[in-house]
Amino acid sequence: MTKKVLFLDTVHPILEERLSALGYLCEHDFTSSKKEVETKIADYFGIVIRSRMPIDKSFLDHAIALKFIARSGAGLENIDVSYAEKKQINVFNSPEGNMTAVGEHALGMLLMLFNQLKKGDDEVRKGIWDREGNRGIEVAGKTIGIIGYGNMGSAFAKTLSGLSCNVIAYDKYKTILRHPDSYRGQDDSHYKHVKQVDLETLFKETDILSIHLPLSDETYHYVDKHFLSQFTKPIYLINTARGSNVSIPALVEALKSGKVLGACLDVLEYETSSFETISEKKLPEDFKYLAQSEKVILSPHVAGWTKESHIKLSSFLADKIEHTFGKC
Repeated sequence: MTKKVLFLDTVHPILEERLSALGYLCEHDFTSSKKEVETKIADYFGIVIRSRMPIDKSFLDHAIALKFIARSGAGLENIDVSYAEKKQINVFNSPEGNMTAVGEHALGMLLMLFNQLKKGDDEVRKGIWDREGNRGIEVAGKTIGIIGYGNMGSAFAKTLSGLSCNVIAYDKYKTILRHPDSYRGQDDSHYKHVKQVDLETLFKETDILSIHLPLSDETYHYVDKHFLSQFTKPIYLINTARGSNVSIPALVEALKSGKVLGACLDVLEYETSSFETISEKKLPEDFKYLAQSEKVILSPHVAGWTKESHIKLSSFLADKIEHTFGKC
């Protein structure tokens, strides 16, 4: 019997091409509600999703034949992974596919902020030639503190490796080693430029803080007023992880007080769960402050969205599915 795979979100077509070559029958449903999908999911061997809907207990109870969930991207907060594992459903994600893109984007935002590129570009287009008013800051010599040293955190550290800066990292759940194959099979270059520290040291030494955390109950508003108050020096903040990792009211208060000197935000807590839009609710005054501040660089959750990562996200998923199940 042909094994069917249901694509619930659009991804690069290479995934469907490779699954079809393995003998799977690929079908699409990009519009049905979760309840509607649940009425037919029992027929499918696998699903492919980004963040369109939650794959929760109710969904999984309907998916009686499901053997894999392929999540295009890194985060798994929209999937009840533990319940899926209890039902012997493989959960695949593909953080390897966009880790380089995230590292480059984080650095790009930081350089844009430090060199006042947005302000300078706007002024020159208006005929304003203000060199002194656009004097920049160098990354060299600064200490970059990374919180969360998984694929994204390590990719950012590698991206920083040629900039003569000091990179330190804190990860509650990992020991950062310096031996090939000791960390998720990554080569030594992902961690030879970083020093693992405890949280107290990170608070003391950091000039620039970059967040690379998954979203969970533990990391919701991880960066709040109390957290920011513990830094010895004023800091710059980068968040390319999840919007709700950072409390925007706390960040705005810290920007106003000078505790945070500037922020680069690719994600905001106002995003919808699918990450496709900002919430339709009226945006608060704090958002208006961010939007108008020259100390803030914003982008629409695209740190991992490059032409190259679009292909790699699907390719890594195809690799994992083929390695686990082989041909039909």
